[in-house]
Amino acid sequence: MLAVVVLALALPASVSSATTVNVFAAASLTGVFPKIDGSERYSFAGSDQLALQIRQGAPADVFASASPKYTELAYRDGYVRKPVVFATNRLIVLVPRSNPAGIKTVYDLRRPGLKIVIGDKLVPVGSYTRQILDALGITADVMSNVVSEETDVKGIVTKVAMGEADAGFVYRTDARPVASRTRRVPLPGWAQPPIRYEIAVVKASSHAAPARAFVKKVTSKRGRKLLAAAGFGLPK
Repeated sequence: MLAVVVLALALPASVSSATTVNVFAAASLTGVFPKIDGSERYSFAGSDQLALQIRQGAPADVFASASPKYTELAYRDGYVRKPVVFATNRLIVLVPRSNPAGIKTVYDLRRPGLKIVIGDKLVPVGSYTRQILDALGITADVMSNVVSEETDVKGIVTKVAMGEADAGFVYRTDARPVASRTRRVPLPGWAQPPIRYEIAVVKASSHAAPARAFVKKVTSKRGRKLLAAAGFGLPK
């Protein structure tokens, strides 16, 4: 009888610990989030797409965005609980390993005839790219060479790594998995826009406690260590 009672008492905790959390996260987090917690269900895409899906009732428990814009708007409109900043990033120009266009600086991207890939203006990486081009004063020349605007950063990385583009604007963290097939061209630090990642629990989640636990894992000492190892900056 005692064993049955002990088993009954243990069962809820076991069921609770087995709860899978649906994490909607920016595509640039694809490599690191499963390392922080490999037991959750992830949907990686552009932050704007994920925010729209949450507004339309998608079964998300956690939302992690590559721009505060989408988490803060979702918080304002009552879709998520208060977001927290958990990581930062920087932009780089990514070129194929062979670099057939001979691109050495961002200003080389003004040359006519180049094939450049950037993010769509609604995606954080696309918005950040336009900000840095404006800061450098080369928007018109570079945009005239844009042949594709991708819906997430992974699309940009793939096209550059496969040699389908001469260059693309991506986060520095996204260059690591394709380091053997690409090269990095740094961008001036003074022109870099502030890139901050935010994470929040979705209000409609039916797994609020496990969702909060996931956020704690991301912001924990171990989570921060894994984010830093993946090349992300860390908020103070």
